[in-house]
Amino acid sequence: MDLLRSLPLGLYLEEPVTWLHRLDPRVKLAWLTSFLAAPILASPLWRTAMVGLLIVLTLSAMIPLRVWRRQMGWLLLLSGFILALTVVTPDGLAIQTQPRLPTLALESTFAATDTATDTATDVDADDQPEAAAEPPPALAQPTPYRYILFKQEPITISQRSLELGIRVSTLIFTLIYGTNLFLLTTASEEITAALEELLQPLRWFKWPVTEIALTVTLALRFIPLVLEEVQNLVRSVRTRAINWRKLGFRRAAQIWVMVAERLLENLLLRAEQTAAAMQVRGFTSPDEHRVVWRPLRLRRWDWLACGVLVLFWGMRIAWGGDI
Repeated sequence: MDLLRSLPLGLYLEEPVTWLHRLDPRVKLAWLTSFLAAPILASPLWRTAMVGLLIVLTLSAMIPLRVWRRQMGWLLLLSGFILALTVVTPDGLAIQTQPRLPTLALESTFAATDTATDTATDVDADDQPEAAAEPPPALAQPTPYRYILFKQEPITISQRSLELGIRVSTLIFTLIYGTNLFLLTTASEEITAALEELLQPLRWFKWPVTEIALTVTLALRFIPLVLEEVQNLVRSVRTRAINWRKLGFRRAAQIWVMVAERLLENLLLRAEQTAAAMQVRGFTSPDEHRVVWRPLRLRRWDWLACGVLVLFWGMRIAWGGDI
């Protein structure tokens, strides 16, 4: 089990350098924010189109298949399972209501109402001549709309359950895979520089912008270390060939508690080593030790991506709203 290869969460792909790598990190951050904000109050068709757009971006960037195959496959499988589970789940109209009055009171009320209705009907029948009871004519459906799309006991699929399933499944895929694609094609130093550049107006309110950017960088650097520690502990448990059936639930739980404690100790040790390395290099504050990794300049492809982003939001406002 290789977590760093099967689920490359938070890892940066250095080779090959694709056109997504060459874009300015501020432009990519704006696109990521758009992917996170566009599904709000959007139609199911627009949400599905965003999933297709993420897949097209991955294929057009020529990212190696080994990098995104398993993660995209697992996300598509998870989204499909959530979609199927939500579609067959009864919607809000299938909830049974609780009567306000007790059962005996309801029965007596209904009996009194039926008696009064029968008496009034008999009186009217004596005064009026007999008339043949004709059933009301059946009215044709004016539109092809149907609320119940499929009904075969015990499965019922309605318009609301289908829309809810599409919303939840596409939202999960967009949030997870969109963020991972951004981290996969953007180095942590570029993310730090972009955040520090975009958060410059907050300095007027005495916000520690540089410290926030440094914290984000360290957090992004720490994600692969966490995956590596989890991978090493899982391998150490597997090499011991433990027979979990003979241990029982209690002893197995004790082993996993020990593994969790060991994981926490290793992560704290890694954090302490990182802090010691920064102190050895004379790091005192982010303002005094600023390292410019790459000058941020908007080029021709960046302006083109900004124009496509404006077109994206124009289409979202015009046709992507939830009707």
